[in-house]
Amino acid sequence: MYSRSFLCLLAATLCASPVFADTVWMKNGDRLSGKIKVFDGGKLLLETSYGGSIALDWKEVQTLESDQEMLVKQDAYSGERAKSLKAAEPGKVTLANGETPKTVELASIEQIMKPKPLVEDLVWKGNVDVALDYKRAENDTDDYDVGFKTTARHDRWRHNAEGEYNRETKDDVTTTNNWSAEYALDRFLTEKWFWQGRLEYKRDHIEDLARQRTVGTGPGYQFWDDELGAFSLGSLINRTDFEYQDGAKDNFYSAAVKWDYTRYLIGKNVQLFTNGEFAKPLGNVADYSLDAEVGLRYKVTEWASLNLKAEKDIISGTRDSDLDKTRYTAGFGVTW
Repeated sequence: MYSRSFLCLLAATLCASPVFADTVWMKNGDRLSGKIKVFDGGKLLLETSYGGSIALDWKEVQTLESDQEMLVKQDAYSGERAKSLKAAEPGKVTLANGETPKTVELASIEQIMKPKPLVEDLVWKGNVDVALDYKRAENDTDDYDVGFKTTARHDRWRHNAEGEYNRETKDDVTTTNNWSAEYALDRFLTEKWFWQGRLEYKRDHIEDLARQRTVGTGPGYQFWDDELGAFSLGSLINRTDFEYQDGAKDNFYSAAVKWDYTRYLIGKNVQLFTNGEFAKPLGNVADYSLDAEVGLRYKVTEWASLNLKAEKDIISGTRDSDLDKTRYTAGFGVTW
């Protein structure tokens, strides 16, 4: 009786366990089972029960199969929905669509992803980071830092948005109180080259430089952008307006270089990231400006993360004095 109950419990457990129905055959003879997450940037991301997420070199894949519905793109901007993928002869895969299956060369495929319900080729990712620090000692300190960054790409367009809010009080006296927001729109001219237009606004309630407004445009180059990370450089011509606490105003044009780098390490559990902008004014309002951050993000679950960040904000040669801030934060966040 106990033996029969044990067998029933074991069978129920096996049935309840996750099923990894996809299979990848490698050129060296290995056969890997798991769940295909995405293929992009020359890497096939396979989620396994035995090794987590594994990035496979597409050039080493012989063929593959999947019972998932997939969007298969043979160029950068158009794709074909396949009800499933079937293994074919070496170097090929069959896109199964009822009575009209189609066999294609693996080398011709640019991307494989799960189709989205509305915009099927939409790729949306981002994060929200929160850092809180409360100290009750000889000096009472409350410190808040909230930031977000997100990108959404469809066809040749990519939308970028980010923002941050900082506030710090010491013994009920506010010493830091500022926020910023930025929106940028990229239009890809080729697979790598894009043209960007951006708007940025910064508000500071404490420093002499109270408001900064920036409008810019210029070309950029995307070195890579896939499930394991991204790296892009951009060059902009900006128009910036300064407004000071006493109502005085300045405006000038500048040439700027922007960078955005992120890379997943240790099986996508750790993310290294840095982004920022260095600008050189074309007039005599300021010598230069730098707004940059660098940090690490550790994924606790698929969506929750812990983060460490260092931020640097410099404006040299302003009206009264230079602005030079360095900020270190540790906190938690949400990643998607």
